Amino acid sequence: MSNRTISLTDNLYRYVLDVSLREPDVLRRLRKETSRHPESKMQIAPDQGQFMAFLTRLASVRKAIEVGVFTGYSSLAVALALPDNGRLVACDVNEEYTDIARRYWCQAGVEHKIDLRIAPAIETLDDLLRGGEADSFDMGFIDADKVGYNSYYERLLRLMRPGGLILIDNALRGGDVADPSVSNKGTVAIRQLNAKLHTDQRIDLALVPIGDGLMMALKR
Repeated sequence: MSNRTISLTDNLYRYVLDVSLREPDVLRRLRKETSRHPESKMQIAPDQGQFMAFLTRLASVRKAIEVGVFTGYSSLAVALALPDNGRLVACDVNEEYTDIARRYWCQAGVEHKIDLRIAPAIETLDDLLRGGEADSFDMGFIDADKVGYNSYYERLLRLMRPGGLILIDNALRGGDVADPSVSNKGTVAIRQLNAKLHTDQRIDLALVPIGDGLMMALKR
């Protein structure tokens, strides 16, 4: 028994992966390729991808949004867990990164589930709202520019149905959110959003220390 979350040493984290990670080969290959990318730190951890796929199945998600695709690990994990008629709207601005994602989506046979929008995410989210898709999505994931997180959150909250789940990555920002001396724009934006969500009565809330911290907001 423990009255606080256990800290993970490198050895214990390897054990967690050894006894729980069931990573499909296509995800493993994508992760390996991305590990050689200059921006590889932008990819989520494999256990977080599996957790998101678990939530997708648990909540019977059929319609989801992702803000920030990079090379497509999280979108592929979610798409594999969606039913065959499921839909994932994937928002990004970088075609070089998402070309890698597209290649693996095709290899996995899930490209028909993913609607990639190459445009600023705010524009895509506003288009969805104008198109009458408010209160219709089951799950959303935010993993993009940190300064934009609050704007993405507010729009996703309108797009989610009651009971819809918003997942917000980097909620712990490598521990910097708990260090007042760290004042870069990205960390300040995450710190302010965390504080806002703590008192936001429109949602139920949980912060899970997986990956770089995953904030979970359930729309009431």
